[in-house]
Amino acid sequence: MCTVGLIACTVAFVATPASAESAWDQVPPHNPFLGPQGTATMHGDAQSSDSTTLSGPGAATVSVSGYPLAAACPTILQGSDGLVVALCTAILGQVPTVYLLDPTGPLASLALAKGSLLGGVYAYLDNDDRLIAVDGNRQLVRVGHARDRSGAWHLTVDHAVDLAGVIPSDDGATGLVPDWDGNVWFATGNGLIGVVDAAGSVETVHLPAGEHVANSISAAPNGSVAIASTHALYELTADGAGRPRIAWRATYDRGSARKPGQLSWGTGSTPTYFGRDYLTIVDNADRQVRLLVYRSGSGELVCSQPVLTQGGPGSENSPIGIGGSVFVAGTYGYPYPTVPGDAGPAQPESAPFVGGMTRVDVDESGCRTVWDNQVRSAAVPRISTADGNIYTTTRVGPDATTPLDGFMFTVLDPDTGAVKATHGLPGTIVNDTLQTAPLITRDGEVLQGTLSGVLRISS
Repeated sequence: MCTVGLIACTVAFVATPASAESAWDQVPPHNPFLGPQGTATMHGDAQSSDSTTLSGPGAATVSVSGYPLAAACPTILQGSDGLVVALCTAILGQVPTVYLLDPTGPLASLALAKGSLLGGVYAYLDNDDRLIAVDGNRQLVRVGHARDRSGAWHLTVDHAVDLAGVIPSDDGATGLVPDWDGNVWFATGNGLIGVVDAAGSVETVHLPAGEHVANSISAAPNGSVAIASTHALYELTADGAGRPRIAWRATYDRGSARKPGQLSWGTGSTPTYFGRDYLTIVDNADRQVRLLVYRSGSGELVCSQPVLTQGGPGSENSPIGIGGSVFVAGTYGYPYPTVPGDAGPAQPESAPFVGGMTRVDVDESGCRTVWDNQVRSAAVPRISTADGNIYTTTRVGPDATTPLDGFMFTVLDPDTGAVKATHGLPGTIVNDTLQTAPLITRDGEVLQGTLSGVLRISS
């Protein structure tokens, strides 16, 4: 056992520290239809690696400021012009709102049509720095930003494709991603999968009845797109006519019910492509969740490894996948203030938030656990390939969470799982980071979404 402060971790075997040729230097291939590497999607890139090529603040002292927006901000992105685009959901009315930010504060905002809860979450920046999202009117919109003659900034819908003819009125897009040919793939909550080409033509395929999609989707350079439903993991490709086709389907243990700390009954993972040809999610088995690693293209199960053995059995977060390593953060028992209306009851209704993170290494011989700790991550962890740190926010307080709990900006060593530094963040429940992903900017800052806006953490 090893102990860092109040954090205990179990090391399963001796890990080799990161070197010049280590996994932390392996950058995922860049999708040319996305904005800058590491800052164009919630999970960093089309593969959802949750990595970035940019350095963060490191383990030194930090300063903290913020943008109080009266909105929860799960998606924070940065374009090639250095400006930050955030997709937030207003506390009052739950209206999805796009904000344009610079270090001085908001420059402009634009409200989008309201849809489902998760309809105001997943979006990305294209290679023209436009935000791509599907609004509540089932329009695929491209939101650009520009200055007028007076120098004031404005956000405008530069282009839209009407998806109302293919997405029913009682459904809405959950995840979307561009493939390497520039087509936009989307998945709806009720399991409709669509492909929109450059001309605006739409082709669709439907997953089996009763399967829902509650997380975002990912794309690989080989043309495959990965989608996890509440029952199975899928890999799809487009045929010669641009129609989506299911290449393979792999069921997983979804457990007996939705767990506390999760937003749906099934995996909480956005599928992650990593390494040479691996694809991974975490299942939702009742007593012990497992990391499932498949081979992209064939669907072969490479390995199944128990994770989060020091914490609760559940994860709502996309795993980090970089080189041959995967990092999983636990969310079992996390007290979300609201869940989607169709999520179903949690069993049990609530549970302590113990946390926990696990690193698993994968190669042709299978999986092996490197370390397992009890870090209470309250955000989606992000790894920097530039400085070799994992950045997250941790929740401070008793395992039985309260509105008075605090939050800490936390830096971890990916080699050992040890905490390298913690720094207090202001406020309590109003700055709940809600298991959302941070953005590491090209200025070396971390922008972290919260229940009420965005925190700016600088060295």
